[in-house]
Amino acid sequence: MTALLVDCAQLGAELVRALRGRRSQMALSRRLGYRTNILYIWEAKKGAPTAAAFLGLARRVGVNLEQALERFYGAPPPWMSQHDPASVGGVAALLTDLKGNTTLVETARTLRSSRFALSRWLNGSAEPRLPDFLQAIEGMSLRLLDFVACFVDPETLPCAKADWQRLQLARKAAYERPWSHAVLRALELAEYRGLRAHHRGWLAGRLGLSQQEEDACIEVLESTGQIESRDGKWVIRNIQSIDTRRDPRSARQLKAWWFDVGTARYRGGSPGVFSYNLFGVSNADLERLDALQRAYFRELRSIVAQSEPVENVAVVNLQLFSLLEAKGSRPG
Repeated sequence: MTALLVDCAQLGAELVRALRGRRSQMALSRRLGYRTNILYIWEAKKGAPTAAAFLGLARRVGVNLEQALERFYGAPPPWMSQHDPASVGGVAALLTDLKGNTTLVETARTLRSSRFALSRWLNGSAEPRLPDFLQAIEGMSLRLLDFVACFVDPETLPCAKADWQRLQLARKAAYERPWSHAVLRALELAEYRGLRAHHRGWLAGRLGLSQQEEDACIEVLESTGQIESRDGKWVIRNIQSIDTRRDPRSARQLKAWWFDVGTARYRGGSPGVFSYNLFGVSNADLERLDALQRAYFRELRSIVAQSEPVENVAVVNLQLFSLLEAKGSRPG
C-alpha cells in the first residue's frame, strides 16, 4: 500500500486558515485564550498548535468533534466515551487506537519518528504538534485526507486539493468497477514487480478475471490517475487507502458485490476461511460483539498498511447482524 506524499506542516497551516474562515486572526486568538496573535504564528508556520489545541480550535469555530470522528471511523469509537477528543488523553487514545497491535518499533519506523517520542504521545505524557499528528494519522491509517475532510472541505486546501480530487476519482472507480481495486493491489505484487514488462492477461490469470475485465480495469485506473506506465509496466501512483464508506448507498452495493464474489469463490471450492456461527445473545453482548468486529477490522487495516512485500491479494468479508426483523437492519 502506498502512502500519500504531503507536506504536513503546510497542510496544518492551511487547515488552521480554513477553520478560521473570515474571522480575524487576532480576534480568534483572543477567543481561544491567547494574548498574542497565535493564529498568525500557526498560519505562517512560525509555530504549530498541539493536536489538542487544533481540535480545540475546530470545536471553537463550530465543528462537532464527536460527529467528525464518528464520520472518520464509520461509528463512534469506544475510546470517545472516556476521553474528550480535544484533550491530551483524547489525542493519545485516538493514536493508540489507530496504532492497534502494531509494535512501537514498527510504528515509529513507519512514521520515521523516535519511538521514545511516539511512546510519550501514546501514553499522554507528551503531545504531538499538528504536523506530527497529521503524519501519524497518515502513517497509521493511510486515510489522512478522509480525516481532514471531517473538518474542512479538502477542495479549499491548495496543498491537498489535487490529491483529494484523485482520491474521489479512485473512490468512484471502486464503486463503478469493483475489480479495479483488486487489479490495483495486484500491481503491488512482488511477483508482478519482478516481471521485465507487463504481460496482457497476467493480472487476469492471477485474479481469475476475464481479459476484457483486466483491460477495462487498467483503463479505469489509468484514466483516474491511480497508475502510470513506467519502463514497460504499470506502476501505482501515491494514493491513500480508498475508504468507500463516504457514500453509504454505493458502499452498501459494493459490500454486497464483494459478498457475492466470496460466495462464488466458496461455491467453486476456493481455499479460505468461510465460517458462520448462529447464536442467541443478549442485546448488551451483541453490542460488545459489534465493537469487537469493528476493532478487528481497524487492526486488520493497520497490519495491511504496513505489510511488505506484497505477495497476495485478499478479501475479508465481515458479517454480524440480528436475524430479528423487529430490530431492523444494523448499519454496516
